[in-house]
This record gives sequence, C-alpha cells and structure tokens, in this order.
Amino acid sequence: MIVADVMTRNPLYVHPEMSVAEARSLMKKEKIGRVPVLDKHNSLVGIVTEWDLVNACPSGATTLDMYEIHYLLSKLKVEEVMQRSVVSIPEDVVVEEAARIMVDNDISALPVMNGDTLVGIVSDGDLFKLFINLFGARETGARVTMVLPERQGELHDITHAIAGIGGNIRSMVICDGPDVKSKKCIIKVADVSVVDLEKAVRPFVIDITDVR
Repeated sequence: MIVADVMTRNPLYVHPEMSVAEARSLMKKEKIGRVPVLDKHNSLVGIVTEWDLVNACPSGATTLDMYEIHYLLSKLKVEEVMQRSVVSIPEDVVVEEAARIMVDNDISALPVMNGDTLVGIVSDGDLFKLFINLFGARETGARVTMVLPERQGELHDITHAIAGIGGNIRSMVICDGPDVKSKKCIIKVADVSVVDLEKAVRPFVIDITDVR
C-alpha cells in the first residue's frame, strides 16, 4: 500500500502573507492541526502547526490589552512563524516508509508531492485509521496472538487448519517475534469460537500469548 491510498487529497493550505489570526481561525474551523504553506506560485515553502500559532500569541501574563493583542496578531504573518524546513514525500512511497520518516523526524504529518505539486498530506491520524483496518478492529470474530517458528509453509499450515474448522480470516498481521527464529502473528477469524480457533492452531505454533 502506498501513501496515495491513505492520504488526504487536495489538502487545505495557507499562504505566507496570511495573518496568524486568520490561519488560526481557519484551522480551528476546519478542525485540523497543521497546514502546508504555499507561495504565490503554489510551491511548498513551509508548514505551520497549531502549536506554532499558539506560541506566536502573547501569553496570559502580558500587560497588553485585548485591542493591542488583536492589532499585533493582525500584523503577524504566517511566514514569520511557519516551519521552513519541511520534510515531504512523493505519493508513491509505501505507507510503512512514511511512518518511519514521521517517527525518525518526530513529526505528525508529511506533505505529499507529485513533482513540485502538493497533492496531499498524510498524518498520524491517517496511519491510525490504516492500523485499525489492518487489525480488523471494526470486525467481529475470535482473535489469537501466536508466536510462530520462522520456517517455510508455516502460514499455509495455520490458514489451512482455520479453513478446516470453517473459519473466515478477517485480518492477519505479522511482526517480529521474541527472537530471530520466530515471528508474532495476530489473526482475527469469523464464524468460529475462541476455543475451536485455539485448538486448531496450537499444533503449529511455539506459543499462544493471547486469545479472545
């Protein structure tokens, strides 16, 4: 799966000349936490977050009155508070690479580019939604977490055993096991009981760490 499959297309953006007050009002209205910044040529020149905008506002300890604060904010522009060093990605990057880039750079969103054109934005929220789908969180069924030996044909044996009891696999996720010789596998299966599912897979696994 690539970023283009999960990103928000045609994302909202602001221009550098927009006031901080306008940008903050827009983001509050649209309920978003960050927006790309495009110049008059529609080139990506920055990104601004709600935190950037909040930090730009005078603190509660200021001696300025509300009219002075309003005046200052009306003069302060997005280009003065935006982050100019923007990490972006092409739309054909795989989702796990996008997640790695976000974690390694400690950021919550990535503008998505097609050449020099902004075509989307992918956020941690988009990846959370994907996470829900991958684990079948909205599906009903029995769920088992197993430690499997790292060997050819292991998944074939397990899925064949599940099919043999009439189970319908809703989701399957495989990740690193406790050591290099094993993998952890989480499967959600419909149309079978927890007891029957555990009994069917137990002969093929090293351990069953959770079943519900």
